[in-house]
Amino acid sequence: MKRMSRIGVLLILITPIISDALNAQTLKIGYADPEVIITYMPEYQTVQQQMAVEYRTSQEALQALAEDFQERVEKYQKQQPLLSVARQAEREQELAQLQAEIQTSAAAKDQELAKKQEEMMAPLLERVQTVIDEVAAEKGLDIIIRSPALLYVNEDHVVNLNIEIAQKLGIVIDESESGN
Repeated sequence: MKRMSRIGVLLILITPIISDALNAQTLKIGYADPEVIITYMPEYQTVQQQMAVEYRTSQEALQALAEDFQERVEKYQKQQPLLSVARQAEREQELAQLQAEIQTSAAAKDQELAKKQEEMMAPLLERVQTVIDEVAAEKGLDIIIRSPALLYVNEDHVVNLNIEIAQKLGIVIDESESGN
């Protein structure tokens, strides 16, 4: 009797494991690398060019502020021996405030550029995701994994979707970068 109850408990414990193993065998998995695909899109080149212009403009503005600051520091250093202690402290405070404003401005510009790039890339990411969803539905896939995270792939059981996604987007990608 004890033996029968042990077998029953064992079956209860093993059943979910066997069920999971059977389900895993029927799971259909694909992988893709949206970042690689996006780099081949013509719109991506446009985004990169626009961001380069934005970055250059931002750097030029910050460079002008830095040069103005440096001129003020040099002017102060030349005039310092002639200034009263109170006036020296006042000028040093002005320079410190200007330096803080430049640093704040630089940080704000960096955030602004990052936000602008994110906004410009969003439509590309959405297009790629839409095509990934379409391909997954057409192939009856259950899971699509981002390929840079893959360490090993058995191509007999897991499908590389990069080329098919690129074709649906009307672009050609280098097959050596497609994850094959």
